[in-house]
Amino acid sequence: MKRVWTLVALFIGGTIVMSHTSMDARSGSPNVGSPARKVRARAQERAQGSSGADAIKPFRVHFPDEALADLKRRIAATRWPDKEIVTDQSQGVQLATVQKLARYWGTNYNWRKVEAKLNALPQFTTEIDGVDIHFIHVRSKLPNALPVIVTHGWPGSIIEQLKIIDPLTNPAAHGGSASDAFDVVIPSLPGYGFSGKPTSTGWDPIRVARAWIVLMKRLGYTRYVAQGGDWGNAVTEQMALLAPPELIGIHTNMPATVPDDINTAALADAPAPSGLSAEEQHAYDQLAYFYKHGLGYANEMANRPQTLYAIGDSPVGLAAWMLDHDARSLTLISRVFDGQSEGLTRDDVLDNVTLYWLTNTAVSSARLYWESKLAFFAPKNVPIPAAVSAFPEELYQAPRSWTAKAYPKLIYYHRVDKGGHFAAWEQPELFTAELRAAFRSLRAAKGSSTGAK
Repeated sequence: MKRVWTLVALFIGGTIVMSHTSMDARSGSPNVGSPARKVRARAQERAQGSSGADAIKPFRVHFPDEALADLKRRIAATRWPDKEIVTDQSQGVQLATVQKLARYWGTNYNWRKVEAKLNALPQFTTEIDGVDIHFIHVRSKLPNALPVIVTHGWPGSIIEQLKIIDPLTNPAAHGGSASDAFDVVIPSLPGYGFSGKPTSTGWDPIRVARAWIVLMKRLGYTRYVAQGGDWGNAVTEQMALLAPPELIGIHTNMPATVPDDINTAALADAPAPSGLSAEEQHAYDQLAYFYKHGLGYANEMANRPQTLYAIGDSPVGLAAWMLDHDARSLTLISRVFDGQSEGLTRDDVLDNVTLYWLTNTAVSSARLYWESKLAFFAPKNVPIPAAVSAFPEELYQAPRSWTAKAYPKLIYYHRVDKGGHFAAWEQPELFTAELRAAFRSLRAAKGSSTGAK
């Protein structure tokens, strides 16, 4: 019997103490059929059995009742500010929205449901470059499944991707075909969720990309694809630029495509350059609005992340900070707490915020903004096949013209009809369909095994 690490969140000086229980590490893994997949499974089992630095350790989540009781006490003790003096969201997250959130969070919300959901999935940790990396790894039961590593951003987490796991690994049950199957790897960024918190500087998206390449190699994959949005896009593009031979293509739902002249004008709140198409003008308007009204959180975290003590001490403060990521997502979430049916539910929103709270990662996650020196929306000239899904409520909906220049080997582009920044979370069916379509040509180009040799 292998040991399974169980998270016990004993808040001693703000740290999380790990304890372990005994459990079969392979109990959550599906049976695999093809010879190549059996080889890959044996490679992972060897890593699980290793006691060295490259060991893969099964992981389960459990926070003590005391941590949940403390959360409720803090919610109830919130000192509320005055109501905003405008009738819209121009001064930030409205008081009524946050009070509705807090009322539900402190009375009806049940964290144990998401713990059970997470523990029903195969989860692991492994040390890479001195940091414990947590990840979900679900292998499809279908042969020739294409491995994909999916990376979240801020203020996201692995919670964002939970809805897409079964549709990707078990496509026939969700309107797809067996040929659409994926193996799914979903890691937590360093400093986020259940991954370790770096204790030294240098963990920028490039270093995370190197770690993800090590992770996929450690899992035995010799042919795989990568996907990401937000920071997940930055990491995914850097993986492509590092060009490991095993990585055959990427997909992004928040591409970096903005030409220099467009970015300069939008950042200065200047008139758009002349001669833009309708798609380009729309993207410019979205980008200019974000730069003028939506960039404050990123600037603060990029400059002074350690100063954000308040969101590490107040759960309601943390929730408000996370909700105010972008205007369109905030509008959607506000409707959710008004009782309207949307792509997200109240529990979806609070599952994610509660994960940040219980793991005490409000500040450690913000440091990624301080670490990164990358121009977020600037094209990186990705040298491998790339696919782009442009969602209408994203920070900007990338036009095809900009996208084709930014990704010289563009294999797929689609302007989706619905969805925003948290596409996999808000619109899992659309997102899954996009991922299947995005990589179909790569499957057809080379149908050989994706497993270890």
